[in-house]
Amino acid sequence: MAIYKLSDFDAVLAVSRRGSFRAAALDLGMSTSALSNAIAKLEEHLGVRLFNRTTRSVSLTDAGRKFVDQMSPALRDMHQALDTVRSQQETPTGVLRINTFVTAGREILSPLILEFMRRFPEVRIDLVTEGNLVDIVAGGFDFGVRSEPLVPTDMIAIPLGAPRRYAAVGAPAYFESRSLPLHPSDLMAHDCIRTRLPNGAMLRWQFESEGQPVHVDVHGPITLDEASLARLAVLEGVGIGFFMESDVREDVEAGRLVRVLDRWTPPLSPLCLYYPSRRNPPAAFKVFIDLARELARSARGR
Repeated sequence: MAIYKLSDFDAVLAVSRRGSFRAAALDLGMSTSALSNAIAKLEEHLGVRLFNRTTRSVSLTDAGRKFVDQMSPALRDMHQALDTVRSQQETPTGVLRINTFVTAGREILSPLILEFMRRFPEVRIDLVTEGNLVDIVAGGFDFGVRSEPLVPTDMIAIPLGAPRRYAAVGAPAYFESRSLPLHPSDLMAHDCIRTRLPNGAMLRWQFESEGQPVHVDVHGPITLDEASLARLAVLEGVGIGFFMESDVREDVEAGRLVRVLDRWTPPLSPLCLYYPSRRNPPAAFKVFIDLARELARSARGR
């Protein structure tokens, strides 16, 4: 008699939801080959194909669609039952999956993620950073972290810190033979580090004066798609860069970088941890929320 694992059914739902073994494997925190093998073994045990596979797409067969339709409610009930049991744990354990974007990941890593791991070493964290805004419930995530305006209205949100700001910076050596820009339009006479966004568009540098937005399409000798690389280029004197303040604060304080156009970069919306309402959430889920609220209170007190 075949023995089925709950993770096998989770795998089927993940592939059907994402339409891709690779994307589903990322959601599940496993390799694509391991996921493919798990699905193939389940199909062998069931005696039917659940998915049509081509080199370009993955789709449910008729049998697979019926299987998913009938299995999904039962699987939700099973996970709810597991949540109820886990909520009674004295020591939080398990895995928490969090979806965010790269910059926010850097901002929350030390004060939230690493602090949580120090307090609750039995809990494992799976932090996924991606540029696109995803449905955390459909993606199988426990939490999301986004800027406040991007949090879905049906989610519970906890502001994680003080308002954030952008920062335009350059190396002292770069400004030795150049005047400091006093207005965003002055950037057009400077070498700037251009940034490509995940969707392929170029980042327009965002400033503000008396409540009016000012956007600048800068020019420069190099285009990068990762903040850490852009920071290195700015430190080497290649040109002026545009970052989240948290990414370059230490460099500015140490004198390695010079901040310009400071009064043109007002506060932005804070980051928020958000999550769906859950009955009887696991102990790990509850204590993570407690730490996020603690971090929020600390930020308000500064």
